[in-house]
Amino acid sequence: MIFGKNVIIWDLDDTLYNKTEEFADLLDAAMAKALIEDLKVPLDFETAKAKVTESFRIYRDGGEIFFREYGVKPRDLFIAYHKIKPVEKIVPYDNLLDKLMKVPAEQYIFTASDRYASEKILKHLGIYEYFKDRYYSVEDFGVYKKNESADVYIKYCSKIGVDPHDCVFVDDSYSNLEYAKEAGMTTVRIYYRNNSAKDKTYIDYAYKGLLSFLDEITAKAA
Repeated sequence: MIFGKNVIIWDLDDTLYNKTEEFADLLDAAMAKALIEDLKVPLDFETAKAKVTESFRIYRDGGEIFFREYGVKPRDLFIAYHKIKPVEKIVPYDNLLDKLMKVPAEQYIFTASDRYASEKILKHLGIYEYFKDRYYSVEDFGVYKKNESADVYIKYCSKIGVDPHDCVFVDDSYSNLEYAKEAGMTTVRIYYRNNSAKDKTYIDYAYKGLLSFLDEITAKAA
């Protein structure tokens, strides 16, 4: 058990790997490319990329400015972006599978990546077989974000047959944790620089880096 709970649900992106500044820049570039080439947003590349970065800083979503100001549909960006998401540039943690297998709880993944990109990421991280039948994308529930309402978290728990109150949800994005908490979950935030969300009352625990969290919960179980 973890914090008295039997189930842990992991976010995938930026939680089960570290989104370095270099990788964040590649992601912003990929989204800008999708916006311009696939969705025909009338901006040059550098302007679009700067707006993606700004949108993430303000809304925790690189596309939100484009939804509001350019009429881009979330589903269209979701599809276009994930086709070119540079998952091969992710640097996996050493021995991640071994560490996850020591976690004293039933484990699942809930991600805002689409199924195609999720499978690629899980294989790249070396944990696909472990989570093969236990990972779900927001698209499986007909939405394209995790930070709009608690409803998708409740539906997720129903899908896997658990009570939200028996779950720990782990995410790097505090905007997602707000709704996981509203659904009844215990919330854990993984951060890599400063804990910018330490004032958020809906975050129960915070750890600097995934490995510090894994080390603590497995040490307590030993």
